[in-house]
Amino acid sequence: MNYETGAIEQEERLALPAPEAPRRRRWPWIVAAIVVLAVAAWFLFGGKKNEAARPAGDDASQAPVVTVSVPGRQTVARTVSATGTLAARRDLPIGIAGEGGMITRVLVEPGQWVKAGQVLATVDRSVQTQTAAQLAAQVSVARSDQVLAQAELDRAKTLVDRGFISKADLQRREATRDAAAARVKAAQASLAEARARNGRLDIRAPAAGLILTRTAEPGQIVSSGSGVLFRLEQDGQVELRAAVSESDLAGLSVGSRARVTPVGSNRSFEGEVWQISPVIDAQTRQGVVRIALRHDSALRPGGFATAAINGSTAVAPLLPETAILSDDKSTYVYVVGKDNKVERRVVKTGEASDNGVAVLDGLNGTERVVLTAGAFLTPGQVIKPSVQKAR
Repeated sequence: MNYETGAIEQEERLALPAPEAPRRRRWPWIVAAIVVLAVAAWFLFGGKKNEAARPAGDDASQAPVVTVSVPGRQTVARTVSATGTLAARRDLPIGIAGEGGMITRVLVEPGQWVKAGQVLATVDRSVQTQTAAQLAAQVSVARSDQVLAQAELDRAKTLVDRGFISKADLQRREATRDAAAARVKAAQASLAEARARNGRLDIRAPAAGLILTRTAEPGQIVSSGSGVLFRLEQDGQVELRAAVSESDLAGLSVGSRARVTPVGSNRSFEGEVWQISPVIDAQTRQGVVRIALRHDSALRPGGFATAAINGSTAVAPLLPETAILSDDKSTYVYVVGKDNKVERRVVKTGEASDNGVAVLDGLNGTERVVLTAGAFLTPGQVIKPSVQKAR
């Protein structure tokens, strides 16, 4: 019976609830979570209250630092950009000056230098040579007649004093002598004319220069109406005939320096304006500026080229390109005004160069102009200007 009672007591002990020690271990974690939530709430709500209580004057301490400069005024050279066609400064068309005939030889090729008077091509002259020989024989006959008439006149003068010949006969012999001399001159003139005509059969260069084109070939029949057989670039002088707008033309003058760059070439050539068109095209509102260039094989007449022409100078503020902003309304810059607040200033820009962009209108040069970060500013924003010395 005691055995049964002990078994029952053991079962009752096994049925009792577990001790409460593990439940007590959860309290430190709960307290820690409450502390974290309290700290987070203070940062979220307490920080905003402190910011709301911060004085308004503290905003300046948070203003961005922006680089500004006082540009002043500098002498700016105006550069006019233009495009045009390369051409011979003096393009001489060469044709036949004589009566013409069949070309027998062509002595030059395009790209060859020639001297003034040099024969470029010859024309058959077989018939003209015979005509000249005939006229030369006539000159000889006329001279013989002149010699005979002079001899008869000399004999008559010795006889007139003796009374064998009258003075009338002497005068007739003098007239005969003079007529013979006149026939000699006429024959000589005809011979000289024939020789001159024969000389004009040769096609010659009217001046020294470079042969540009050739349309003459051996066997070709030519005459005064055959047109241009050769084209000559006189003295190798080249020019650029550039079209310039009416407004830009007013700032150019004869003697202005220019830099010419042929299309497809990385070389530039120095030139000088030697002529400005006295008229403006009514349709395009442009005039032609002729820029003289020294001969170079890269400057081919008929080619296309661009030119940068140095025009008049002006005194204006000069700013880097980073300072110039633009939108669909205008071109503008930001200047620092009262209380270091930025203001938008509309400007008119001129030529851009390696030194910067010229501001023709809108600035007098004494303003503090924002050089960089202008795109991130708004009108009225307070900044901390960092002044940079103007170049």
